[in-house]
Amino acid sequence: MVSVQVVSSPMAEFVTVDRPETGIAVLRFARPPMNLIDLQVARELAAAAAEVGVDEQVRAVVVYGDERVFSAGNELSELALFTPEQAAAMAADLQSALGCLAGLPQPTVAAISGYALGAGLELALGADRRIIGDNAKLGLPQTLAGLIPLAGIRRLSLLIGPARAKDLVYSGRFVEPQEAAALGLVDEVVPPDDVYVSALRWARQFTAGPARALAAAKRVFEAGTHGHDRARTEWAELFATEDRSIGTGSYLAVGPGSAEFVGR
Repeated sequence: MVSVQVVSSPMAEFVTVDRPETGIAVLRFARPPMNLIDLQVARELAAAAAEVGVDEQVRAVVVYGDERVFSAGNELSELALFTPEQAAAMAADLQSALGCLAGLPQPTVAAISGYALGAGLELALGADRRIIGDNAKLGLPQTLAGLIPLAGIRRLSLLIGPARAKDLVYSGRFVEPQEAAALGLVDEVVPPDDVYVSALRWARQFTAGPARALAAAKRVFEAGTHGHDRARTEWAELFATEDRSIGTGSYLAVGPGSAEFVGR
């Protein structure tokens, strides 16, 4: 029986955690030639996300494939071998791994070149922002293989609305950059050579930001229909943080945008 155990491993083969600048971590996965996501890549992505999620020095996270392709999707040659029992045994862990970016306390951005299909797009849907090259193609074509997206349907529906999400999931069609931006599937379209630097630029604004407040806001967004109740709890708990004292004091003294937060 196949199961996915999401654990941190120092022997990661396909995923690296780079720190190109103070406060920014880059989760980079490389499985040439098309960065297909198999169980091993999913495990390594989840482990890398868990690593940066508890690192107080990391204030923002970029997830990136490479200059050619983000990810062309699921490793179907692996999935084709699963029995129903094996699929049932690994579904929850694989779903969690593909949604690992959504659980991070830091703001996250997916830097997408080339293709972001299937599991690759599902991974990117968990990010707070998606920046794509103007040559990118996005889609969830799992239905064309007799399957469905495991981690992306709900997030896609919340992002672009149920009707548009159903169109993309049912048809499995690819989306070009202009349509992706119009749908709200992505946030920024740039020349292919600018994808990574644009993601770093977006992430950079949070490196000295109010980490505790940002994490609280993310938890409220993730709470979905229970977000209104969760907001009360998160709001009240921020009054015990140093950042709240620093932020309100600075705001009252000199206005917004001048506080020097400490992340506590």
